[in-house]
Amino acid sequence: MNNKAVILGSNYYIGLSTIRCLGEHGIHTVAVDYSTKNTYAADSKYVSEKLVVPHYKEDPAGFIRYLKDYASMQSAPPVLIPCHDNYVEVIDEYLEELRESYLIPQTEKGIYTRLMNKEMLERAAIEKGVAVPETVRVDEEDYLAKVAQTIKYPCLVKPSDSPAFVAKFRRKLFKVYYEQELVEAVEKSRQAGLEVIVQRIIPGFDDHMYTFDAYLNQESKVTHWVTCQKFRQYPINFGASVYTGQKYVPELYEIGAKFLEDMKYKGFAEIEFKKDAETGKFYLIEVNVRITNLNVLLNKAGVNIPYITYRELTGSPVEPYAVKKDTNLVFWYAYEDLLAIKGYLKTKQLTFGQVFKSFFKPKAYAIWDWRDPKPAFSFLSITLGKMFGKNSRG
Repeated sequence: MNNKAVILGSNYYIGLSTIRCLGEHGIHTVAVDYSTKNTYAADSKYVSEKLVVPHYKEDPAGFIRYLKDYASMQSAPPVLIPCHDNYVEVIDEYLEELRESYLIPQTEKGIYTRLMNKEMLERAAIEKGVAVPETVRVDEEDYLAKVAQTIKYPCLVKPSDSPAFVAKFRRKLFKVYYEQELVEAVEKSRQAGLEVIVQRIIPGFDDHMYTFDAYLNQESKVTHWVTCQKFRQYPINFGASVYTGQKYVPELYEIGAKFLEDMKYKGFAEIEFKKDAETGKFYLIEVNVRITNLNVLLNKAGVNIPYITYRELTGSPVEPYAVKKDTNLVFWYAYEDLLAIKGYLKTKQLTFGQVFKSFFKPKAYAIWDWRDPKPAFSFLSITLGKMFGKNSRG
């Protein structure tokens, strides 16, 4: 295989799992980042090459030029795989230009952005008949009255542009309990130049969160899929997966596959749903259009998304496959899960017995792999460094 795999982002375990998923099949992997600081994924034994590139936000034109120059020196077009939302945004903006040099699943500019932007996603979901939480826009007339009447408190203030919001506030959203808090959250967002919407909280504990993870081929047909159930998140209640299990839920395929196929989507996507604890109805919460946090779990369950992507784009597709049983496997990001457990126990949302029992399931570890241990030791070194005030990334 002459096509290299260029993996964007090596300072997080998503990049690490992507590198491993490809490297274990003998594919030449290129770990790309704008810094050498905290890039523990690049320490994997499966990394064939490392590149330090211009910053995607500070110098996007330089970043794109570097990628194109690199591709021009290769004997075959590399496969481009982003492992962070910010990289996806840049790829979407320069999609036509990058497709001249790289193999990328998506062919239509704007689809990534449409699914990542909360307002655009809500409109697309309603258009396709998929349930989303009731929403009020803050630029509507009498929006405060509408929130009080239709959404009620507490409610969520969510950004249209998640990556920018997280970069600014270090959280995914604001949970507000009364009108004054809502006004303050909206004003804080406005001052940061960020658009927000207000949404109803779908009732149910964190284990009512589910995912539909799928790969769609170049005909926009789902060929591979897995469904999962979250158990713990960090920050608790409105964070990222830290302890999530594979769980076969056919209904999620019925909703998710139709939505993505109707959108003419290509490549990998993960839809997050929440099941209403009172009605049992599934609501679409968000869509991830880059490799998921749960990638290592999907791979262990039999669906290697980076490899499936690579094989299809290089002309030898993998046979379609879906995980239509419960494997009992769980994804575990130990570092943040321990922080989450502290929060769940403190707020009495979980008991010590429930937490203890959960540790005995077979695991897909976010970072640790006995066949490739160096990244875990690098991560430990970085974490200890942060505790003592060193190793922060610019």
